[in-house]
Amino acid sequence: MGRHSGIHHAHLSGPDLVAAEQAFSTCRDKPRESCGLFGVYAPDRRVAELTYFGLYALQHRGQESAGIAVSNSSEIMVVKDMGLVSQVFNENILLSLQGDLAIGHVRYSTTGSSLWQNAQPVLKKFAQGSFAIAHNGNLVNARQLKEELSRDHIPFVTSSDTEIIACLIATYSDQTMESSLNHAIARLAGAYSLLILTEDKLIGIRDANGFRPLCLGEVENGYVLASESCAIDVVGGRLVREIEPGEMIVIDKDGVRSQMPLSVQRKALCIFEFIYFARPDSIIYDRSLYSIRHRMGTILAQESPAEGDVVVPIPESGFPAAIGYAQASGIPFGLGLIKNKYIGRTFIQPSHAARKIGIALKLNPLRDSLKDKRVVVVDDSIVRGNTSQSIIQLLHEAGAREVHMRVSSPPIRYPCFFGIDMAEREEFIANNRSVEDIRKFLGVDTLSYLSYEGLIRSTGLSREHFCLACLDEDYPIEIPDRDELDKYLLERDWGKTGG
Repeated sequence: MGRHSGIHHAHLSGPDLVAAEQAFSTCRDKPRESCGLFGVYAPDRRVAELTYFGLYALQHRGQESAGIAVSNSSEIMVVKDMGLVSQVFNENILLSLQGDLAIGHVRYSTTGSSLWQNAQPVLKKFAQGSFAIAHNGNLVNARQLKEELSRDHIPFVTSSDTEIIACLIATYSDQTMESSLNHAIARLAGAYSLLILTEDKLIGIRDANGFRPLCLGEVENGYVLASESCAIDVVGGRLVREIEPGEMIVIDKDGVRSQMPLSVQRKALCIFEFIYFARPDSIIYDRSLYSIRHRMGTILAQESPAEGDVVVPIPESGFPAAIGYAQASGIPFGLGLIKNKYIGRTFIQPSHAARKIGIALKLNPLRDSLKDKRVVVVDDSIVRGNTSQSIIQLLHEAGAREVHMRVSSPPIRYPCFFGIDMAEREEFIANNRSVEDIRKFLGVDTLSYLSYEGLIRSTGLSREHFCLACLDEDYPIEIPDRDELDKYLLERDWGKTGG
């Protein structure tokens, strides 16, 4: 059975909701990723509690909603709601979720708005029983699949592509779950790391390109699957390995089984997992992300030196690259901006004055560290530029004599369709603008980005390991109807195909 935590929210709907979401998007200046996944199979352990802590470690991947599904071998119970993990769950709720296996999800929406209906895991009835599913990524053929399923009179209650995957799996009702999954994923196009929970199995799947990360770990009496290795560390587990692109992992009472239902033509892990998304204490491709981001700063200093008195990071994501830049340049590293760690994702009206107050709530300058200094400020990326412009203004107002900006990634110029909320090319400040134009807009004395070649070199891997389409427009798979692919596509179809 499914249930939620009993907390009710007022929700916008239709055009009002789309307008509100799009208004909020103007206040963001970072790539936004889709979701974090955590699953555990551990008999005789408090699996809901383990999942809670795993999701806490993955909170950076999504702050809109959180959910946990637990199986006690006879039924599946789901608790999910809007908000952070700590807001959705408490000790009493976790104690009510008894079982041997669980999956959890934290969401940032890239298909469908921030609604309770779109929170995950999604619970679905199946001829063999029930299953719950959680998804990280974005399908590029979601609309086509939804139209096909709707012709068979399958109703939809959400505007997310995760429900489409669930309904597709359920159509193969005369087969086992593993067989149904094999048939269903063969029809999916795009990015998806999936966790599926049945009454007695935990299943993890990664798409054939491996756009989104997923890894396997061991814990006492069981196993875990997680978007990042840091979540395995938090629950006292040991990283075993990453799930391969195109691989399906099945965990049950007989242990761990692996199969390869999808053929791999090209690996394409999102490069922004290395630049920004994943926590610096995570391991991907057997590499420490902190070390790679540190190297990005080192190479940036070699490519684009600056005359400065202090190197200042944009908290928190700019720290590793700023440290690398400072060490390579010989310019002292210093804290120039203090972040209020208790400010989460809040809706801010997109006026200039409100944006400025919002920035001041999140970041406050250390005037003694900045006054009369030549400041080299290091950030990992710039998307729209509005927030960066406000931060630069804060530095000037705090007395910085000069501000030189260094960015530890190349300019973002092209839309992403694989799970990053930046599908409109017009959103990017680097779209049809030169670096000099951007420098003037930001109000800095000099501006330099890490080169494309320097980014690849910093990873220690070849270009063939990554998707860099947002930088070079080389999409690993064909994108159908590119102009129609945006996060509100299925929302605008709501009512035509159910919901």
